[in-house]
Amino acid sequence: MLNAHRPLRVAVLCSHRAPGLLYLLNQSPDRGVSYEIVCVVTSDRTFAEENRVERRGIPTLVHPIQDFYDARGASMYRDPKTRAAYDAHTVTLLEPFFTDLVLLDGYLYLITDPLLRAFPSRIINLHFSDLTLRRPDGGPRFPGVRAVRDALAAGCAETRATVHLVDEEREGGPPIVRSWPFVVSPLVGELRDQSAPDAFEAYAFAHQQWMLRTVSGPLVAAALRLIATGAIELRELVLVAGPSSPWLLDRHGFLLAPELEPAEASMEKT
Repeated sequence: MLNAHRPLRVAVLCSHRAPGLLYLLNQSPDRGVSYEIVCVVTSDRTFAEENRVERRGIPTLVHPIQDFYDARGASMYRDPKTRAAYDAHTVTLLEPFFTDLVLLDGYLYLITDPLLRAFPSRIINLHFSDLTLRRPDGGPRFPGVRAVRDALAAGCAETRATVHLVDEEREGGPPIVRSWPFVVSPLVGELRDQSAPDAFEAYAFAHQQWMLRTVSGPLVAAALRLIATGAIELRELVLVAGPSSPWLLDRHGFLLAPELEPAEASMEKT
């Protein structure tokens, strides 16, 4: 574990919303015991949960990425130096909070070298796809913000969410814990066959919202418990050769250890 003598100090980075955050603050029994949320930094001018987070005494820091680029006359997504400078400033914002771990919860941008160097093997991300599914080259099969839609378009019968360790590759770091499956309706196949892109996009949005509203909080809480209690050592994950097997969070809130059948697995409720 990162620090056995006090709760894990977690900083949250988000964009226009942080889908798992209110669960961590309101429903997770581990808050204040194995971890605490020390601050929230948003890449937008505000985020959906901001007022409710501030009412709970959590500092919120506004760090709008578009304003950062505009002030430097730079173009979003085309200026890697400005992107790195933005992350370097994020590191400065986090320093007063003595952050142990950074949680990306609804954060829409790739992390660059300044943040990775400041928090080596200490940044985790909530992603709405099953990161045990890999391409032949080893990369994630469904990366990016359209992962749910892409999985549905590929004909997947179910979707899952994953919390993973962040590295230089988009959703490329080792998975820590993944969710129970969200079964895809047979309607999706019919919509594809009928060439009904508007209805397909509407279903994809609803399916992602189902996942986002149901699993975000329990899954990030499960990841924080595993890390804070030492059940997972993040630095050791980096050293594992080949794909690693994540823990599983079932729909009843129990954690199942990797590579064990449910009857054999050690379980603990989140």
